[in-house]
Amino acid sequence: MNPSTLRPFPISVVAMGPGSQGDEAPAYLPLPQMQSFAAPRLPDDMAPEVVAAASELLGKLLERLEKQGFTAGVQVDLLAQPPAVREVINQSLGFGEVSAFTTAPRHWRVQETAFAGLWRVLEVADDGRFLIDRLETGSIPPVLGETMRQTAVADLPAPAYPEGCMNAPPLVEELRLQSAAWRPGDAAHVINLTLLPVSDADLDTLYGWLGHREVSILSRGYGNCRITSTRLHNVWWVQYFNSMDTLILNSIEVVAMPEVALAADEDFADSLERLREYLDMLAEPV
Repeated sequence: MNPSTLRPFPISVVAMGPGSQGDEAPAYLPLPQMQSFAAPRLPDDMAPEVVAAASELLGKLLERLEKQGFTAGVQVDLLAQPPAVREVINQSLGFGEVSAFTTAPRHWRVQETAFAGLWRVLEVADDGRFLIDRLETGSIPPVLGETMRQTAVADLPAPAYPEGCMNAPPLVEELRLQSAAWRPGDAAHVINLTLLPVSDADLDTLYGWLGHREVSILSRGYGNCRITSTRLHNVWWVQYFNSMDTLILNSIEVVAMPEVALAADEDFADSLERLREYLDMLAEPV
C-alpha cells in the first residue's frame, strides 16, 4: 500500500519553549500539537460505493460497541482497507481533544477522534510506512502506558544535589517511595510544584533526574495540558500552559496514566449516539 495516496495523519510536533521557570530552565521534549477540535464531516467528492464501504465498516463497529461497550477495547484494522476507504474514514472521524506519540522502542501515533473513547492508532516505521493503522476504543490506547512501562525503571538512585537545592532531596525520596508503592487502582499521588517553595536548582535537579522521556501526550480538554513520561515507573510530568505557551501549573503525578488524558466513562454513551447520527447522515441520498 502506498501511504502517499493518503492524507498525512493529523499529528504534528512542535518544540516547546522553556516555560515560565526562568531563562535557565531546561528545554522540553517536542510534544504533539493538537489542531482545534474538528467535528466529523461528510466525505468530499467520493464515489458512492466508497462511501458505502466506509459506512458499512463504521456500522459494524457501532454494532460491536453496542454489544461490547467501549471499555472492551474493540479494534478495527484499517491497513487492509483500500486507500479511498481510509480517506473517507479520515474525513469522517474528525479530531478530538487528545493526541500523543512515542519515540521508542516503537513509533506510535495516537489521535482521539471526535467521538470520545474512539481512537486512531498507528505504528510508523523509520521510513514513514504505516505498520499498523487501526481504530481502537477505550479510555486511552494501552500502547502509551505499555511504552512507559517498557522505557522506565523501578527505581532511580538519588541524584547529586547542587548548591542552591532546598526541597529537591525530600521530593526525590517522596517520588521514589510513591513510585515503588503505587498499585493499579490506587489514587494518583500529585506533587504540585507550582505551590511549593522550589528553587531553580530544585527544578533543574528534578528535570535532570526524571527526564522527559518516550511518551508525549497533549490534552486540550482542560486547557492546554502536556504530559510526558519519565524514567521512573508510573511517574509523569503534567504541565498546563496558557495561550502564550507559558507554563502556569507544573506538577508530577504518580499513577498509571494521568486522568486528564483519559476519555471519561460518561462520554461513551454520547459517542454511541453521535456515531449513530453520523451513520444516518452518510446513508441519506445526496
